[in-house]
Amino acid sequence: MRGIETPITQIRHNVLKEVAKVAFEADDIDNINDKIEAIPYTITPTEVPKYRESIYRERAIASERVRLAMGLSLRPENAPVHVTSGLSASNISDKYYEPPLMQVIPSACDMCEHNVYEVTDNCRGCVAHPCMEVCPKGAISMVDGRSYIDKEKCIKCGKCKAICPYDAIARKMRPCASACGINAIGTDASGRAMIDPEKCVSCGQCMVSCPFGAIADKSQIYQLIRAIKKGDEVVAEVAPAIVGQFGDDVRLWKLKAALLDLGFKEVYEVALGADIGAITEAHHYVEKVKTGELPFLLTSCCPAWAMIAKRTLNDLADTVSNSLTPMVATARTIKQRRPNARVVFIGPCAAKKLEASRRTVRSDVDFVITFEELSAMFDAKGIDFATYDKEEPVHDATGAGRGYGIAGGVAGAIEQCINEYYPNEEVYIEHVEGLSECQKMLMLAKAGKKDGCLIEGMGCPGGCVAGAGTNIPIAKGTAAVKKFVRDSTTKLPAKHLEEIDLP
Repeated sequence: MRGIETPITQIRHNVLKEVAKVAFEADDIDNINDKIEAIPYTITPTEVPKYRESIYRERAIASERVRLAMGLSLRPENAPVHVTSGLSASNISDKYYEPPLMQVIPSACDMCEHNVYEVTDNCRGCVAHPCMEVCPKGAISMVDGRSYIDKEKCIKCGKCKAICPYDAIARKMRPCASACGINAIGTDASGRAMIDPEKCVSCGQCMVSCPFGAIADKSQIYQLIRAIKKGDEVVAEVAPAIVGQFGDDVRLWKLKAALLDLGFKEVYEVALGADIGAITEAHHYVEKVKTGELPFLLTSCCPAWAMIAKRTLNDLADTVSNSLTPMVATARTIKQRRPNARVVFIGPCAAKKLEASRRTVRSDVDFVITFEELSAMFDAKGIDFATYDKEEPVHDATGAGRGYGIAGGVAGAIEQCINEYYPNEEVYIEHVEGLSECQKMLMLAKAGKKDGCLIEGMGCPGGCVAGAGTNIPIAKGTAAVKKFVRDSTTKLPAKHLEEIDLP
């Protein structure tokens, strides 16, 4: 479903837009409360349900979406709680994400079955019935002229499905669980999806894979907009994957002008921090891995990858590069120049929200929003890129740092830097995408199969352009970033960090 406009994406956008409008337009807290309480009725204005069997269920789900969009947690199912309950405590600029970030909306979950084999109408009741013959537990019998699977006996081995000549046996999978590469999604007592917060790395792939929109993440757009309205020095840092996200001809210069019109005081490229990271990790690889001090080096820019790496490797956790992620490196550089700035990371990644909530990062990054959330802010302020014609120049980074937005781009940038700084050193590169594949790579590394390698891991298949907060198809985003890299006037950063600076 990625990259196509569905009712789910429309609903999410409408909720975020209405919350943004309230934040921009309302003044006193009572007025805000009334307007927030009214959003579910704005989203579902008639008494005829559009997506569910009941208008009451539609509005109940919309109410929970509004709370998450306000940065609040879901309401308890067994107690009367207003949509705006807790808003006063969240109506501040220093509101951080409170875990869990990813939440299942109970009233929206369709209680999908997971990993269940079922005979479909394609069954012909054939004489050979090979499904019965290969079943190791005798779970299949013929009932009324067709195969029948006893779910109590079935061990879900899949042999029956594999051998059926009519493809008459279906494997029913819960989409969110299938999308989760680290088995963080289970089932609660009611049969609804349940996210294990101890395993979840907040990549958001479950959220974008649920056909019922039952999983949503918390947002900070309300707090961000209130900080802008209050007059804070709010500064944006935008990830390189932003190119192409708001239209084929909407380049970074136009986006900077639009962000300034929203009320941001300045806009910088996160690719600046990526350049810093590429320099650091190039030196780190040559000085630590090539000398044998470390067996291998893992890139650190993807927070989901870094989290599972540290969990998986245990005593080898120091093989995860200690360089700052581009988000944090850029933010620290900004705050060195602008000590009073409140820095907003704008990117494709839900996991960055989790990273920014860490105590070691809070002083550097004040807010995190996605491209999806930024789109709602633009709509709330009436900024339409079909007619918007302002531009402001941006020249903060090189092609190497801008390439971090796509799979392979991180390792590619580091490799280019090594080739430039250490022309006689050979580099061994591995890169992997998707959390399940990341885990396989980590196990190989732990077993000594990847010694000497620089290993790039990306939690989302496709890299940052495949993040849960993107607006366009992955292939289109990849093409836009590659063009951005090609068009960069400077290809590589200087060899030494002290030569990197904001313009």
